[in-house]
Amino acid sequence: MHSLINKINFYHSIIFFLFSCFITLAVNQFENLIISPVVCLFLILIIGISHGALDGQKGKKLSQLYNIKKSFFFYLIYSLIGISIIIFWLFFPTVSLIFFLVVASYHFGKEDTEFLINNKNVSNLIFYFFKGSLIIIAPLMFHFVETINIFKLLLIENEKFYLFLNFIEDNSILLFALSISLLSSIYYFLKDFKIINILIFLDFFSIIVLNYFLTPLIAFTIYFCFLHSFRHTISLITELNENSFKVGAITFIKKAMPLTGLTAIFYVISLYFLSNFYQLNDAILKVIFIGLASLTFPHILLEYLLEKNEK
Repeated sequence: MHSLINKINFYHSIIFFLFSCFITLAVNQFENLIISPVVCLFLILIIGISHGALDGQKGKKLSQLYNIKKSFFFYLIYSLIGISIIIFWLFFPTVSLIFFLVVASYHFGKEDTEFLINNKNVSNLIFYFFKGSLIIIAPLMFHFVETINIFKLLLIENEKFYLFLNFIEDNSILLFALSISLLSSIYYFLKDFKIINILIFLDFFSIIVLNYFLTPLIAFTIYFCFLHSFRHTISLITELNENSFKVGAITFIKKAMPLTGLTAIFYVISLYFLSNFYQLNDAILKVIFIGLASLTFPHILLEYLLEKNEK
């Protein structure tokens, strides 16, 4: 089954790279082809967040490991963590954003790459962070002003934070960070060389292409939905049924729909509320990124606790 995952991910990386080139070419050639924030939100709700929709199933497994008989407690704690993140963000937005970007960098790097790495050690944790940090570095490097505007919409008003970002942009530190991300990819490509490792570079250049030609929101949406979420979903499907990928996929869809639907409803209600105070596009950006932060932290904590108890 591991070889099947590698095969699917290998061909997926090739297709994703070609798709990234095609979509950037189409958007730049046809001025009327506009991917609005509404479309981005729709894709994230339907495709993006679904890869975390089995957290309920994983929560039952974790509850059993801790001898907790009622799954209600898991859902309560999971929800409280998410709500706490939103509340903390409202009071301490700058700290929340920085912490979210650091955690998200590690999370993206880990879930996009760990199927390639057999051994688990501290150096891998560093590699995951550097690889995933490309998702943060690329929009800042190619669309600095637009990315700053998104941060401002996320309630970040700390002038020292923006002075720091201007400093790293003016002094080519972003280019240095991008180089570190590339060098870490080269290192792992050569360390345990096999043909499938080439997808490390396919992913790298796909993200570069998307962020160079597209706006930060569109580039992130395409990456999050069609690379990050897809790859994690593949691993979930194989966990559900190791003998039949087709049966596993059907099972995943059935199990993912309830929680995905509930999350989408929560997003829509939040958007309706915020649209009374902000323009629609601004409200969508707040819902997408602050909402993802509230989902990411309990999701990562759950994954960590499961891994820790399965060792």
